[in-house]
Amino acid sequence: MHPIRIVLVGPQHPGNIGSAARAMKTMGLDQLRLVAPERYPHVDATTMAVGADDVLDASVVVPVLAEAVADCGLVLGCTARSRYVSLPGYDPSQAAQILLEQAQHTPVALVFGRERTGLTNEELAQCHGAVHIPAVAEFSSLNLAAAVQVLGYEVRRAMLNRVEDKALPPAPSDDADDQPGVHQELEQLFIHLEKTLHAIDFYKSRPSDVVMQRLRRLFLRAQPTRRELRIVHGILADADRMARLARGDL
Repeated sequence: MHPIRIVLVGPQHPGNIGSAARAMKTMGLDQLRLVAPERYPHVDATTMAVGADDVLDASVVVPVLAEAVADCGLVLGCTARSRYVSLPGYDPSQAAQILLEQAQHTPVALVFGRERTGLTNEELAQCHGAVHIPAVAEFSSLNLAAAVQVLGYEVRRAMLNRVEDKALPPAPSDDADDQPGVHQELEQLFIHLEKTLHAIDFYKSRPSDVVMQRLRRLFLRAQPTRRELRIVHGILADADRMARLARGDL
């Protein structure tokens, strides 16, 4: 099974990074990615890790979310707010189950946002789904490390239940083409798709950003395999070629 990656986007307080690392280690998680942290490395992170120094030492710092999840076949963003980006929603228990299922095929990621503002709409648009911790409406914002602890616990519990029940799903196919495309491959498709839609003058009076947002949701929800992605790329290439032929560019 591939590891479950914890991604912290723009953490503002280094102590929260250390506390999150400690929360991860108590639940058997050790893959930490930090996206553009405001202050890291920092003594407060090491102090709050309390024995999880190995998790911090193995963490990887990257500038953007796309780089942190490029090889992931499933990305779930944790958010407590109602956003304009429509995504399938899961509670922590549901999220843990689908993460474990997908982790049999590809790396997967749980993404947490900034302490004050959470994830932006653009960052959530890169996720396959949203995870909501059902806190009370009057005080729904959890500390970053506490949110990591809640999700880490659910992942740990789901994993232990699978071992006890011995009800693991059938072994995944060995054919890499039958595996879902990872984040980077989907992003390449979106670039090709947007370019082709412009080439065939699809948008006309339609707002291109709204159309692409809806198409992103469609493909992320479908989780196409690499073989299916190649088919779509082929269709787009033919559509682009026919458009250029009609314009006399060929």
